[in-house]
Amino acid sequence: MARLPCGSTRSQGGRQVPQTLDAVAVRTWCSLALEALGRAREEIDAINVYPVADGDTGTNLYLTVESAVQAVEAVFTAHETVTGGADAVQASGPALADSVRAMAHGALIGARGNSGTILAQLLRGMAQVLSDRAADAEGLRRALRRASESAYQAVAHPVEGTVLTVATAAADAAESAGGDDTSSVARAAYEGARAALDETPRQLAVLGRAGVVDAGGRGLVAVLGALVEAVSGEAVAVRKWEAPAAPLSMADETDCPAEAAQEGGPAFEVIYLLEADDAAVSRLRTRLDGLGDSLVVVGGDGLWNVHVHVDDAGAAVEAGVEAGRPYRIRITHFAADRVAPPRERAQRAVVAVVPGEGLAGLCAEAGATTVLARPGEPPASGELAEAIRRAHAREVVLLPNDADLRHTAAAAAEQVRAEGVRVALIPTRAAVQGIAALAVHEPDRRFDEDVVAMTSAAGATRYGELTVAERQSWTMAGICQAGDVLGLIDGDVVVIGSDLTAAARTVLDRMLAAGGEMVTLVLGEDVPPGLAEYLEAHVRESHLAVDTITYDGGRQSSPLLIGVE
Repeated sequence: MARLPCGSTRSQGGRQVPQTLDAVAVRTWCSLALEALGRAREEIDAINVYPVADGDTGTNLYLTVESAVQAVEAVFTAHETVTGGADAVQASGPALADSVRAMAHGALIGARGNSGTILAQLLRGMAQVLSDRAADAEGLRRALRRASESAYQAVAHPVEGTVLTVATAAADAAESAGGDDTSSVARAAYEGARAALDETPRQLAVLGRAGVVDAGGRGLVAVLGALVEAVSGEAVAVRKWEAPAAPLSMADETDCPAEAAQEGGPAFEVIYLLEADDAAVSRLRTRLDGLGDSLVVVGGDGLWNVHVHVDDAGAAVEAGVEAGRPYRIRITHFAADRVAPPRERAQRAVVAVVPGEGLAGLCAEAGATTVLARPGEPPASGELAEAIRRAHAREVVLLPNDADLRHTAAAAAEQVRAEGVRVALIPTRAAVQGIAALAVHEPDRRFDEDVVAMTSAAGATRYGELTVAERQSWTMAGICQAGDVLGLIDGDVVVIGSDLTAAARTVLDRMLAAGGEMVTLVLGEDVPPGLAEYLEAHVRESHLAVDTITYDGGRQSSPLLIGVE
């Protein structure tokens, strides 16, 4: 085959596989890595016992690489647009620096879980080297070393016998490899990683007792195997690491250090993207390290991916707010997974869309997996489907908490039902209806009975909202001007005013005129001081036998949410 400008290729299964590490090879590597993780996903999930036995490491790694693939494909699509067609892409391709940076950035913004976050940093470390020098054998050696070093730096308390150990072994083997071609270096790294993976049960006691290798390390071996195939055109031998019939013998286990994670650890996994400068992130690391464990902060240049396990999910999110702008916040409750055997799904879970960080913490403490809907950034069906999978249960109750998300939530539910998960969509139209539904949720009763009770509680809750008009417009209550305070009941504007407190009182009185036993107030971060106390006193004085409960919603789309049950 004639040599192409982007490097030589060989055909394998109808696919043109580059033999040198250029942009096309990076594209091929990402694609092959996604395929390899797709094949190994269930196997990796099954051996996931550290740091939390929640059985989702394979899925998290797959989703992380899927995001990297999408970013690299976007670079090739843009290049095709500029150069005028797919033939031009095949002939030249985008620059290597553009493709590796896209790979690293895609993995960063899509990183899932502890291992996915570390993998994103490994890819970022490689990209830092490969975007600045020729991608020859020496360049690949240096890239693998930088990857290992940067991953260790990203983890607050590195533990041996994990993906970090496997990455270091890969870098060591690559540096010891002879030859001046990338394929021999990649293969040496793969073989070194595979050998190190075999030793992880003897380095980490929790793995030794379970008789499994490290799940994150197993995923990295799959990614490195894809790299070998991408630069050599030769697929590596596929091997499964399955749990043996019995765990390691006591003699073997005595050589294992005590594992860092103990049973009954933190209750929540908190992950978010963060826009912040280096100094703020340094302070954030210290703050989060005092709140929990499994802290991994990866990224740079103003964009970071933060991962931590904590008991106080709200405090972890608030720390991010103090450091910069957190978004794509995901909070997962571990309790359901810890009470079940490591390889078993929980029987039932709740997934709730929430409008602010405060409610995210509240709902997570109640046992729900949350999806944050920021102003102007409603979650897509894919994000909701991924949250349902992340809940890791056979039965899932989905609370969209927004009338505009009804069809999006239905599409997500249908998608996951096809994967064998039983999903019930309760058409909650506001966050306060979701709170009411979650309050009566009982996972021990029959699924249908639980769904009926939650639906009834949500339906019996009227919802109100105070917001500020962004522009002049016509409403059911008349014409409003930009800056006017709008009071809404069940989605319709009923009050136009200039004072938030007065408008809130009017809305509350109108809602209670139809009766009610409980008022729920969810306050945003910008409400006037003393608003909650004023409204609580007004309810006590004007509406006998009505109780009031107040929640801090944090940064949310509306200054005040009101529910009346």
